[in-house]
Amino acid sequence: MQIGDKAPEVLGKDQDGKEVKLSDFKGKKLVLYFYPKDSTPGCTAEACNLRDNYELMLKRGYAVVGVSVQDEKSHKKFIEKYDLPFPLIADVEKTLNETFGVYGEKKMYGRTYMGTFRTTFIIDETGVIEDVFTPKQIKVKEHAEQILAKAEKE
Repeated sequence: MQIGDKAPEVLGKDQDGKEVKLSDFKGKKLVLYFYPKDSTPGCTAEACNLRDNYELMLKRGYAVVGVSVQDEKSHKKFIEKYDLPFPLIADVEKTLNETFGVYGEKKMYGRTYMGTFRTTFIIDETGVIEDVFTPKQIKVKEHAEQILAKAEKE
């Protein structure tokens, strides 16, 4: 998926097994952020930064939804441990990851494995992708500020 593409209506199921749809966020811009794994240092920093700026993001017309390949139980623990105010989609089958093109071969410490590329899609009020933050652009400790700063420039 890239800028100008229409996002799918059904996004997946959240930590409570509730279906999350694009239409649930009508009238808001959606920050759909994909991250590799619950409770890892980078992913925790990113989630907590979005949490700490959540009220401001809501005031600016944004909704936030996280996506990773962990299951609902893992997401529930992550949400409870860090008091996250937004839903996390359990994309265990990697359907949404593959639809958005954020799942593939990664290398770390000389090891090759399959995983999620940390990527954020900003979806406008009509369901069209208006911006994409790639793994190289995302600063996990200030990601909310990055999103809001870019929005102010437009």
